[in-house]
Amino acid sequence: MQRIASFNLTYFSSIASKLLICMGIRMREIIVNGNQAGQRLDKLLAKYLNKAPRSFFYKMLRKKNIVLNGKKAAGNEKLVVGDSVKFFLSEETIINFSEVIVEQMKSNLDIIFEDKNILILNKAAGVLSQKAKPEDISLVEHLISYMLETGELTEAQLMSFKPSICNRLDRNTTGIVVAGKTLIGLQTMTSLFKERSIHKYYHCLVEGNMSKQRRITGYLRKNEASNKVRIYEQEMAGALPIQTEYTPLSVGDGVTLLAVKLITGRSHQIRAHLSSIGHPIIGDFKYGNKKQNQKYREQFGLTHQLLHSYRVEMPVIEGELSDLSNEIFMAPYPWLFMTVGIALGAIKKET
Repeated sequence: MQRIASFNLTYFSSIASKLLICMGIRMREIIVNGNQAGQRLDKLLAKYLNKAPRSFFYKMLRKKNIVLNGKKAAGNEKLVVGDSVKFFLSEETIINFSEVIVEQMKSNLDIIFEDKNILILNKAAGVLSQKAKPEDISLVEHLISYMLETGELTEAQLMSFKPSICNRLDRNTTGIVVAGKTLIGLQTMTSLFKERSIHKYYHCLVEGNMSKQRRITGYLRKNEASNKVRIYEQEMAGALPIQTEYTPLSVGDGVTLLAVKLITGRSHQIRAHLSSIGHPIIGDFKYGNKKQNQKYREQFGLTHQLLHSYRVEMPVIEGELSDLSNEIFMAPYPWLFMTVGIALGAIKKET
């Protein structure tokens, strides 16, 4: 009797498959990998069917057109490596509800460190950390292109996971940006930056002679319309408290090379805070001395602030990224930063 039942089940399964094919319905399957595990099923579906309303895939789950490990699912199940997600949908439906835009180009990354989970990059001036407009090309697009070139990523995998950056710098601020190549790398580093467990140090060239280490405080309020912030000494409605610590490294001809540690990390904080105490960053046309910056433009071709994310110090990290615990990474100065610093005597040639 068992053999007959097995034969009949196979027979009817074959007939059902043929009927589905005749109806234009094919089965697609995702076997969950490390970049997809750890999230809820409905989150994965929202990435895979990224043009579909959420109500659509909940309906498909109820009707068993989408199943998890061969069984009906609610969508809130947490996925693990090896899980099977099957789609019994027409090709037309999948195509209509799925869109992957691959803006592949010749990647241009200055890589400081790389392992299987993260990349640490030295961002150049003028490069966006992330898109501001749909037509923009940012570090994220270069990262994806790089991983497609190396074979660490396929266009199909982009339907359910997109590598990205874990911290951002202003377009014209240079230096260290950390990128997540895998889901665990992206989640871990993003969380550490959010918790401020990673210590970040910036170097900048500022107007004036500064000789003492200080920690300065204030309140920062941003005008979204002008994308500009204002610093207040006293608490103000809509303003957020800020703390900035700086240490003079060397002094040149009316210019100081500073190391700055962010205690808080607000938009434009370093640029606006230093300007508010009379030491704007050289080349900063938004918060600095426009007349003096015009001279630097004519002399050096300088069009952006000389602010550089120079160093990051990792905390103790548990789990898969534990090898990065207590590691320190530094980004060399850009050529123009060095050129101006040496010319103004704030950077010695031997450094």
